[in-house]
Amino acid sequence: MNPDDMIGKLSRPLSLRSRIGAVVALLGGLVGAVGVGLLWATEPALPGRTHLAFGLLVALCLAWTGYGSWALTRRTPLFALDQVIAGWLSVVATGLLTAAAVAVAAVRGTWVGVTGVAVAVTMTAVALVVLVRARARHAALLRRRRELEGRAGRP
Repeated sequence: MNPDDMIGKLSRPLSLRSRIGAVVALLGGLVGAVGVGLLWATEPALPGRTHLAFGLLVALCLAWTGYGSWALTRRTPLFALDQVIAGWLSVVATGLLTAAAVAVAAVRGTWVGVTGVAVAVTMTAVALVVLVRARARHAALLRRRRELEGRAGRP
């Protein structure tokens, strides 16, 4: 297989699996943003920290909606860049969850709070592993592309 054939294969439209994942991210984020936004709008007498939490949840849901929209509109392979972006979104979301769980555990001081912290830390660790693997795959694909482009330029 020559470099032109390889680049031609890589220029195909997104796979069905990638499109389904993007649709799930888009719809899940949109449903979450609308649901939390409606709940937030119908409860005007909430404490300030609850308003902050609702705002962060809506922002995270809109970020997932934006990610799904971006992935669907690209229509070409994303060379694992989509996985890196999704990994960062997961790390930010689970990091915020961990911070909230630690705050609740510090205020309440019950075993439920400690269990919540343990679950949140585990989720953050998984998100970090996913992000590291996505970055490694993205870097490997970029190296391979540079190799192919270098070979294509040779006489």
